[in-house]
Amino acid sequence: MGLFDRFRRGSGMRRPGGDRSRTGSTTVRSASAADEQHLRDFVTTRRGVEGFVEPRTAVSDVTLLLVAHDGEWTRRRVPSVEWAHRFANQFQVPSYDAAVVGIPQRMRDYNRRKKNL
Repeated sequence: MGLFDRFRRGSGMRRPGGDRSRTGSTTVRSASAADEQHLRDFVTTRRGVEGFVEPRTAVSDVTLLLVAHDGEWTRRRVPSVEWAHRFANQFQVPSYDAAVVGIPQRMRDYNRRKKNL
């Protein structure tokens, strides 16, 4: 038995099981009806809204970023990329793949204005 063997046995990294909602050591919360309602409220109460669909990452599921004309924004988990684009089409909101086009400058400007208040 080596000096550090007892530490290796119990604390080894384990692979995630077959549960697709788990990635490594984090649990990814799935989209809910409350998320959808929040997105609906945002779209219907702001003008000039655009949607940016963000792909799944190691720490979060697919998200839909909505940005209004003045840069105000919200982000919520959604069931899939296809769902996000259908949602945007339903409300006549242009939707883009955020991995391709990035996020709009007006959102960064809005964040800067809010930070300086």
